[in-house]
Amino acid sequence: MSVSCEVSPHLTFNITTQSNNLTYLCEYSERQEYIYNLIKELHDSGLSYRKITKYLNDKEILTHRGKRWGKTGNSVHSVLKRKKQRDSRIHKLRNKEYKTRYSNFKIEYFTR
Repeated sequence: MSVSCEVSPHLTFNITTQSNNLTYLCEYSERQEYIYNLIKELHDSGLSYRKITKYLNDKEILTHRGKRWGKTGNSVHSVLKRKKQRDSRIHKLRNKEYKTRYSNFKIEYFTR
């Protein structure tokens, strides 16, 4: 009685990839974009945060949560600051490219 077996070589290896682009990217709504652009334009024209706050409240332009702007101007400053941080995070982290790494190349023999 003879037993025959077939041996076949296979190349095995590991691939490591990395991405920061796997989470949901929440886009600004049209209203948020409008408010940001208005605040930026007013700030660039030389108005202080408090004067921008007064302008927005006088024009009855509410925050994106539907509230009046705080009197100190902190909310206005926060809109500019958070947009800048968000854009920086998206540019630096989310769009960062990583190299694909290959390792542990081996030839293994399997029998059938």
